[in-house]
Amino acid sequence: MGMPLHYEILEKPATTCMIGICSAIWFYLQKKNIGYSHVGLSYETAIEGHHWRIITSAFSHISVIHLVFNMSALWSLGVVEKLGNMGLGVTYYLHYTLILVVFSGLLVLGMYHVLIQRFKLEYFRRVTAVGYSCVVFGWMTILSAKQPSSKLDLFGFLSLPISFAPFESLVFTSIIVPQASFLGHLSGIIVGYAIAWGLIHGMNNFWAISMLGWIVVAFVLSLKRSGAYDFDFIEIESVTDPSLPSVRFIGNGRTLQMSALPVGNVELV
Repeated sequence: MGMPLHYEILEKPATTCMIGICSAIWFYLQKKNIGYSHVGLSYETAIEGHHWRIITSAFSHISVIHLVFNMSALWSLGVVEKLGNMGLGVTYYLHYTLILVVFSGLLVLGMYHVLIQRFKLEYFRRVTAVGYSCVVFGWMTILSAKQPSSKLDLFGFLSLPISFAPFESLVFTSIIVPQASFLGHLSGIIVGYAIAWGLIHGMNNFWAISMLGWIVVAFVLSLKRSGAYDFDFIEIESVTDPSLPSVRFIGNGRTLQMSALPVGNVELV
């Protein structure tokens, strides 16, 4: 018998909050009909000054399946919060979640830059990444290095040895989800190893709060500079394409339509 849910929530407060935030943002995006192209991260929008999307892209999801998959994995990885005796714990989790969100986004942009400028692959100029998988893969990697004997449970029936989980999941998601962002997931793994091996270290409350403050300042300035500070992007049209297969959910007199495949070059992270 597993632990009752309310006890697990008390033992994973930060994970629960992150899942709540991502779920609330998904609900808001669906309710307002906001598309991935207005919150996702791409090289083209970054060079136009939309650096705030490094943050919005990480916490946004384009479908309920995308959200459930990421949040299920994140819930299993919440065990990090209970490993205070190994130097991890809630504070560690919050500090390095901040690092994973920012550094993974920057690394993705760096990879896009190299592919575009060095290898002339213009496809990556407009590819839009959206989702929390960078952070999920980062925590998989950290846990695999810190506690290689543990297991990662997904959806209650799939159990992976955590020591191989990052790369197993990287291959698995690339096969079953053609739009899964290989580079986005890989960036999370790379930053995760940098944290686990001590290449990125020394985070404490002072540095975390300072970093968060600078992120907020940069976020606001980026919104203003990019012309999005008035949040005009909230009032947008549907991103569904009638030429693609769609799924309809009908309830309470309302219909929600989602394309099976989004329009444009979108990668799920």
